Amino acid sequence: SSGGIHLSNLSVFPGPPHWLLERQEAIEKRLAKKHLGDGALVLYDLTSVYLEGRCCPLARHGHSRDGKRGKLQIEFGLLCDRDGRPVAVEVFEGDTADPMTVGAQVDKLRRRFGLSKVVLVGGDRGMLTEARIREEVAPAGLDWISALRSSAIRRLVESGAVQMSLFDQTDLLEVRSEDYPGERLMVCRNPLLQAERARKREELLQATERLLDPIVAATGREKRPLTGRERIALRVGRVINKYKMAKHFHLDISDDSFRYARTPQSIAGEAALDGLYVVRTSLHENQLDAQRTVHAYKSLSRVERAFRSFKTVDLKVRPVHHRAPQRVRAHVLLCMLAYYVEWHMRQRLAPLLFDDHDPASAQRSSIVAPAKTSPSAQNKARTKRTQEGLPVHSFRSLLDDLATIVKNRLAPRLPGAQPFDLLTRPTPLQRQAFKLLDVQLECSQ
Repeated sequence: SSGGIHLSNLSVFPGPPHWLLERQEAIEKRLAKKHLGDGALVLYDLTSVYLEGRCCPLARHGHSRDGKRGKLQIEFGLLCDRDGRPVAVEVFEGDTADPMTVGAQVDKLRRRFGLSKVVLVGGDRGMLTEARIREEVAPAGLDWISALRSSAIRRLVESGAVQMSLFDQTDLLEVRSEDYPGERLMVCRNPLLQAERARKREELLQATERLLDPIVAATGREKRPLTGRERIALRVGRVINKYKMAKHFHLDISDDSFRYARTPQSIAGEAALDGLYVVRTSLHENQLDAQRTVHAYKSLSRVERAFRSFKTVDLKVRPVHHRAPQRVRAHVLLCMLAYYVEWHMRQRLAPLLFDDHDPASAQRSSIVAPAKTSPSAQNKARTKRTQEGLPVHSFRSLLDDLATIVKNRLAPRLPGAQPFDLLTRPTPLQRQAFKLLDVQLECSQ
């Protein structure tokens, strides 16, 4: 409110209440009305969270984004505005495929939020599939921005729609293809990403060879050599694709020997696409040019930032110990609302944090190039001080510092004196933080 936030009015709930879940639609509708509108850019992405126990009906074995193989999990999708501010969240069963969640978001935007014209930016490259666009997104009248999978990029290059030699002068091309009628394709090439993928592929190839070499040695040893085509093939099959590199090896297995070799053609074919990604959209160039379209797709990093905060940094949504579906959904909703508060706090407290509070001043040569930090953020990182000389904090350490302010109940040992409350005197850093938050320190006398 305009009068500020009174600490004495804040309360904390011990767990996810059922009444909160009952009001989820009303809460999300109000957030959408405040932060979204017709023509708005809506970011959507999906993540998974593992559960403890086996009794939750939503728990399934699926693709774990936490790297927790064998763990039951749930999935939840997060809708955000273009700045990464959360608006709505939905929990799905743990084995739900990404594209199967799109229809629920389209219905939410159109029916519940009453938005007739928005731009949906889908996270995973396999989320907005041709079927989902044709059957759900396009019939609802929504525009969209997504990206092509590597197999589709390869076909685009092989068809001649993309001339690789043009990337000698630029890192962004806009092309059209008969395979994508009515769509615009922004082809981007990032040299740093290209070098990183080449480095990573070489490491994975060498790691695979280190797994295959002992099998070669086992077939050639003098005592008790490994023999039999089936036995050798079984050993090879256990390790050949551990790092997803089987496609780059030629295997020669006989009854008494095993040899392998890299396939240069396969490696070179994949290397030709290193650093290459293609952003696709239904928007006309008059609505959003190529640079801004790529920027809109890169905005999905703000949803990924929200997921990191959900899982590891601040909110600790995982592991989930609830069993009843309604409590699991309330737990995730409560975390979303907490992140909504955190998002706004970070915006206001940015001058005191290592966060970049002036990203507009950061210059980069192209939208395809990696983002750069502003000079002010670089100065904060170097000096560990703000422009006013105050110490710079992470969000967590600043909250810990603010938590040192306490309210003491004092009872004077004087005749007729009444007990009164006294707050800890804030430090200059704390005063500045409360000023940025528009928080008033008050206590009842």
